[in-house]
Amino acid sequence: MTSSTMTRAEAIRAVTAPGQPYELVDGVAGGRRTRLFRNAPRSLRALFEATATERPFLVHGDERLTYAQAWAAASRIGHVLVHDCGVRPGDRVAISMRNHLEWMLAFNAILSIGAIAVAMNAHWQAEEMAFGLRDCEARVLFADTERLERLARCGPLPGLTVLAVRATTLAPGVRALSALTEAAGEVPMPAADIDPDDAATILYTSGSTGHPKGVVSTHRNILSALLSWELDRLVGEQVSGTAAGIEAGGDPSVQGTLLAVPLFHVTGLAASYLASFRLQRRLVAMHRWDPEVAAALIERERLTSLVGPAAVTGDLLRIAAEGRHDLGTLLSLGGGGAPRAPEQVRRIDATLANAMPITGWGMTETFAIGAGIGGDDYLTRPESSGRSALVLELRVVDEQGAPLPAGGRGELQVRGASLFRGYWRRPEVDAEVFADGGWFRTGDMAYLDDEGFVFIVDRIKDLIIRGGENIGCGQVEAALLQHPAVHEAAVYAVPDERLGEEVGATVYCEATLEVDALRAFLAERLAGFEVPRYIVKSAEPLPRTPSGKILKRRIRDAALGRGAG
Repeated sequence: MTSSTMTRAEAIRAVTAPGQPYELVDGVAGGRRTRLFRNAPRSLRALFEATATERPFLVHGDERLTYAQAWAAASRIGHVLVHDCGVRPGDRVAISMRNHLEWMLAFNAILSIGAIAVAMNAHWQAEEMAFGLRDCEARVLFADTERLERLARCGPLPGLTVLAVRATTLAPGVRALSALTEAAGEVPMPAADIDPDDAATILYTSGSTGHPKGVVSTHRNILSALLSWELDRLVGEQVSGTAAGIEAGGDPSVQGTLLAVPLFHVTGLAASYLASFRLQRRLVAMHRWDPEVAAALIERERLTSLVGPAAVTGDLLRIAAEGRHDLGTLLSLGGGGAPRAPEQVRRIDATLANAMPITGWGMTETFAIGAGIGGDDYLTRPESSGRSALVLELRVVDEQGAPLPAGGRGELQVRGASLFRGYWRRPEVDAEVFADGGWFRTGDMAYLDDEGFVFIVDRIKDLIIRGGENIGCGQVEAALLQHPAVHEAAVYAVPDERLGEEVGATVYCEATLEVDALRAFLAERLAGFEVPRYIVKSAEPLPRTPSGKILKRRIRDAALGRGAG
């Protein structure tokens, strides 16, 4: 099909019809009725095996692996997990490290033996790390040197086997992954019978209160998200009559993407890493974000795409404007995690000659998909997050849960094939967030226009989104209140040009408390990005409603008036 006059509705009907590769059928997944891909792989293991070709795949510094070499290396790790560590299907295996090749290889191995991969936030400090490992009851932990140092301060974790990655000094009881895989030699991936609705991953996400919650996604959830992106691309090509989607058509060996965000974040894991398999594109991993290094890698490796939050794409645009690097191979610049300013959308189009601006709305709970928009649609609606993914449904409801018509503002709700199974061992939270009919309450305030484009206008949940990272205000407040000189605390978002939002806090505290000392105290309890950049001391109790609730909006407005922004 190449007609340039095909409407979107016609294209959807054509490419999802019976007999087509992306045929959609009504079915049941995880006990919920939804639309499913008839031809989806049965599991992520099946995806990894089917795509183990001689195409170039992973690049990290001077290291390079083909898809086949990556599968062979993952098979060695799978052998170690089963035969050296005793891992069985359903066991939780945690990964806590930077974007090393071993992160991705371990992830493949864990899922391929039927275990559950727990992608831990590498920024977590010892207290948060200990919570995550105990909460998921991890059987094994893969960790690099920095995370091993934090692990040493976690206290006893009985039953945990620790496998060190790229570490030169090992604590008693810690085993070097490289020694174990070398001893294993060339071995097949251990056999495993994996059902599509078996749990595959746990990703921790910050909520508005308390500890992070583990989001449990199944093999079917994840594969539905990956195929949904492919379907969206195909529909776009049919409507335009050209191969207009992201990296569409042509020789896969020329396609390449930059892994510019952490793998523990669903954007890096799904949109950058896992989406590469069926595209057979190269993936160049960065150790940490540095816009100068990123531009040099794009130029050297002739990369065609990058996905990152507004802070990342904004940094790259500043480098591009200087003209020192050839970024002409970029075909798409994807966004997510937090909305871009409309001006940045226009700057992508103006600054990068061949790159299509793309963004979307998604959550860890939907495995990154939700709504998507790109190209002319995005340029004419830069404040929109796009239209619903075809395996999901979006609706906006009022405070009583009744659906609102186009233009009505209320809570955005979502359901469908990529929606997570539930929070890890938190049935009481599941009962709160799932409405009748399998709808998930997102906590985002939004409206849908008459063409189905969604616009996120506010957040109901008490969250800060800093450079794409969710920060629960309640968690930061709890850490502040652990300090003996802090009596009350209110944490809120402060606008930031680069990151979108920064963390601000107002504390009612002892007059002798030094702000720098308070930050040092928090650095032992929170990830670095969670520590408030702005702290305002109050000599008086914080204002409250008659019912005792802290008036956070008034506190935030007062802080911004004092120059916190």
